Amino acid sequence: MKRTLSISLAVILAIAVFATAYAAKVGEPAPDFTAKDSNGKTVKLSDYRGKFVVLEWHNQGCPYTKKHYTSGNMQKTQAQWTAKGVVWFTVISSAPNTQGYVTADAENEYMKQVNAKPTAALLDPDGDLGHLYGARTTPHMFIIDPKGMLIYNGAIDSTRSDDPNDIPKSTNYVNEALTEAIAGKPVSTPATNPYGCSVKYKQ
Repeated sequence: MKRTLSISLAVILAIAVFATAYAAKVGEPAPDFTAKDSNGKTVKLSDYRGKFVVLEWHNQGCPYTKKHYTSGNMQKTQAQWTAKGVVWFTVISSAPNTQGYVTADAENEYMKQVNAKPTAALLDPDGDLGHLYGARTTPHMFIIDPKGMLIYNGAIDSTRSDDPNDIPKSTNYVNEALTEAIAGKPVSTPATNPYGCSVKYKQ
């Protein structure tokens, strides 16, 4: 039994190391991708070259995601930046029969109910896009600049909790990074450790 557990742990660690090695890295070109949105449209990252792009990993059943949506914080952040020409993709990598999995119709209804403001919601039930970027949690945020370079990878803010009351006293790393980058300044905090629920990938 101990040997079996040791082998299993070794396999898990090897997979984690492999995923980390090939995950998107700040300062390098963001991996291109093609995905379907909740309206059936094909979305290709390279089509948005010349714009800032935000990727937000999402799971509507996760308490940490709920923190930012029940408070309106995520919708406010989305609206603030899409109004300035930033492209914002919510990405759902939950596999069927796992927490956060949704059909296209269910996701559209959810976005309407919570008044979400992304450019589009990308459905990734096989986890291809999530694994390409090394998305680990919901939420997990990535920012890509107009040249296609990854300039931020990490948490949405500085307080690792699921309590909406913590939002006002937290640093919103996405706001900070976009403000600096759009002004032509280097991003002062380009990487942080994301927090939230684990992404419910297909096994």
